[in-house]
Amino acid sequence: MKNIFSLMACCMLTTAISQETLEMGFEEYNPIPTLVVPGEEVPRAKFPFVDIHSHQFRMTDQDLSELVAPMDRMNMAVMVNLSGRSGENLERMIKNIASHYPNRFVVFANVDFQGVGNPGWAEAAAAQLEKDVKNGARGLKIYKSLGLRNRDVSGKRIAVDDPRLDPIWETCAALKIPVLIHSADPKSFWDPMDSKNERWLELKTRPNRKRSDTDPAPWEQIIAEQHNMFKKHPNTLFINAHMGWFANDLARLSALLEEIPNMYVGIGAIIAELGRQPKNARAFFIRYQDRILFGKDSWQPDEFPTYFRVLESDDEYFPYYKKYHAFWAMYGLDLPDEVLKKVYYKNAIKLIPSIDLSLFPTDG
Repeated sequence: MKNIFSLMACCMLTTAISQETLEMGFEEYNPIPTLVVPGEEVPRAKFPFVDIHSHQFRMTDQDLSELVAPMDRMNMAVMVNLSGRSGENLERMIKNIASHYPNRFVVFANVDFQGVGNPGWAEAAAAQLEKDVKNGARGLKIYKSLGLRNRDVSGKRIAVDDPRLDPIWETCAALKIPVLIHSADPKSFWDPMDSKNERWLELKTRPNRKRSDTDPAPWEQIIAEQHNMFKKHPNTLFINAHMGWFANDLARLSALLEEIPNMYVGIGAIIAELGRQPKNARAFFIRYQDRILFGKDSWQPDEFPTYFRVLESDDEYFPYYKKYHAFWAMYGLDLPDEVLKKVYYKNAIKLIPSIDLSLFPTDG
């Protein structure tokens, strides 16, 4: 009888465990690694750095010390605010910065694409950009809405390489200011949302990010439009945000960098791609060390240490901070100091020469 009860208890326990396992979804499964390896967090960058990709929408009247305090803790010398907009809003941002922290912030202007197709739109937009630069803007930021959502006066999607926009890019060349541009989104957002899609959890969490070949166009088409625009304006310097969504295919990105000499890349929001291929990514950074810029995108100070750790350390198997971006572990690239300096600040200074050099090491 005792053996029968023991068998029944064992079966009940097995059934309970099996049911729990079956009911636990991918979102809940988050095991604590048993792997023990050396390594530690990197809370502060080894060298002062420029964050080329930040968004601050309240800078017109914000207490900038709220930003400077965490910047100082992590060794961020300069923040580039890509959300300056234009006209009066931009002027108020510049005035606030000049009055409080004149050498710690750089502002990029934005273009309003409403009215594309109206007579004189391009000339007026170029003239406004010139005025914004005269008032203190140091670059132009183009949001992903160009190619995805922006439409002309007839309701047609505005392609990234629409010839009606050419005066904007030519004005940037004449003014010697860089264009930081974000086109499309990760290719996985266009792929079927099934068990084979690495971004399944992100698409489930944020279903509005799902795209298709008709919403609004194939991914390959939007990306090709961007590259065509770069080639069409060889005298304009473009910073391709998020490594142009090719951080998961560095061979393809290498070919593009060889093909398009006026294209630079920023690493905002794609550190998880680099951290899972440390040998390949390290070789890429060393080869293209003059063309890569540090950027984070989302302003979450507690997430920056993961970037520092991937770039600076040789640590193995450490966590990323957003499971829906990456459910895999990170590995350090252990970049040489000279490469780090270029990624952290030298390349940014090259593109934005107004940056205060006194904030950075004097030994180069």
